Amino acid sequence: MKKLLFLFCLFLSLAGCQKAPVTPFNTETVNHTSKGMSSDSSEMDSLAKQTKKNNTKPSLEDTTKNIPVSNDVPSLRVGTLFGPSIYFTTDQGSSGFDYEMAQSFAHYLKQTLVIKPYANIDELYQAMAQGDIDIIAAGLTETPERRKHYRIGPVLYRVDQLLVYKQGTSTPKKVTQLTRNITVTANSAFADTLSNLSKDNPQLAWQQVNNKDNAELLGMIDSGDIPYTIVNSTTFNINRRYMPELRAGPILKKQQAIAWLLPKENSDKLMSELLSFWHQEQKAGVLAHLNEKYFAHVQRFDYVDTRAFIQAIDTRLPQYQDTFQDNAGDLDWRKLAATAYQESHWKPNARSPTGVRGLMMLTLATAKQLGIKNRLDPTQSIEGGSKYLKEILDRLPDSIPDSQRMWFALASYNIGIGHLEDARKLAQSMGLDPSAWRDVKQVLPLLQQRQYYKKTRYGYASGNQAVHYVDSIRRYYDTLVWVDNQNMQLGDNSQATQTADITDNSNNKLSQQNL
Repeated sequence: MKKLLFLFCLFLSLAGCQKAPVTPFNTETVNHTSKGMSSDSSEMDSLAKQTKKNNTKPSLEDTTKNIPVSNDVPSLRVGTLFGPSIYFTTDQGSSGFDYEMAQSFAHYLKQTLVIKPYANIDELYQAMAQGDIDIIAAGLTETPERRKHYRIGPVLYRVDQLLVYKQGTSTPKKVTQLTRNITVTANSAFADTLSNLSKDNPQLAWQQVNNKDNAELLGMIDSGDIPYTIVNSTTFNINRRYMPELRAGPILKKQQAIAWLLPKENSDKLMSELLSFWHQEQKAGVLAHLNEKYFAHVQRFDYVDTRAFIQAIDTRLPQYQDTFQDNAGDLDWRKLAATAYQESHWKPNARSPTGVRGLMMLTLATAKQLGIKNRLDPTQSIEGGSKYLKEILDRLPDSIPDSQRMWFALASYNIGIGHLEDARKLAQSMGLDPSAWRDVKQVLPLLQQRQYYKKTRYGYASGNQAVHYVDSIRRYYDTLVWVDNQNMQLGDNSQATQTADITDNSNNKLSQQNL
């Protein structure tokens, strides 16, 4: 635990965001073009073909490819901030809600996307004033002050403004009754909110900081350096996975629109294109997909479980990490490890009343099928679990996009691929997309209701459990990615320090020789 806290503190001082970016501030990033087994695979293949025929929505992959970079192709210059729901880079590539939407928009315009991350909101404003960027896509809230100076794009999603404090701090009932300072990021919507509140409540104490972002301020809350801050509900939900001591106080503003900003002048054509693009993405379900991808799975929070997982990363994972990596193959080892934690909490002797056992909780029949002789042996269990997931992934219909296949496979791992196919058929009969996880996860709980499961081939299934199962693994995976990035960054900085020390020692020796 101490090691993780040290990594987190170092991360805050070095990166200023949740997932450590490798791209320095004020640099440009140019983006290039960017399967329980079912006994009736023919029926599944038939559904896949029918899905391809009937589903006219473009997949997310189809709408997020960038055209190849060419000197003849104009660029869409997008200014942004680093953040887990905005823009960040990992060893798996770049991601973020705003980033993926910007990719889609550039593709829609047949332009090359150029991402320009800045250190703070003030620098974003300056960049637009100087004509360095065409759009600000940084998870910013629509406010009256921003409407004065910018054109506001269509609503991407909505958030609440929350007062945040640490467990143990006196629980505030009203923000106007606080006797200690509230710290917020400068030029933010939170500063506007406090400014308006202070007009009628001059005793309200608050301050703006220009050198800290929201994630850093939450880290300062967690470390006890400041008592209160204000963030969006999405930011709070994401960050409390790493800082479970954070608590949400009063909601200051509800359902605030998150949108992009365009220049006030000479942006008629760009705004027209953006509106047309937004309608297309909304109709295609891309906005709903991105909302589910970045925000849905973090809504549920378990304080005890989160603390236990963070501790297990430090104490148990090191015993098995190499084995996860060795057996992952084309899978991200962290998804395999997250699945194992959900199954057994990384306890090799785990067992359930239904007879599944081991680190990956394999049934005896599945273990025999996979050639696993000892389910209680961690290496064999991880090997078996990896093989089983890969087999499921291979049997999933081609219509399911690569970005969502793992979630379907995990649902199958939990309740069986037959029940998953029942849910997909049910989704299709209800006019939903059977190849979109956001739609199928809505339908899975219906398999617990007789009026629905009596019409299915495989009958009753605990669909709610499957949804919770997948969401939990996604949260564990996100945390593992965050920790892994911090470890890599810590290693890079350690190596840089060693190199500097070697250089200093060499210079000292040369100086002594010259003397």
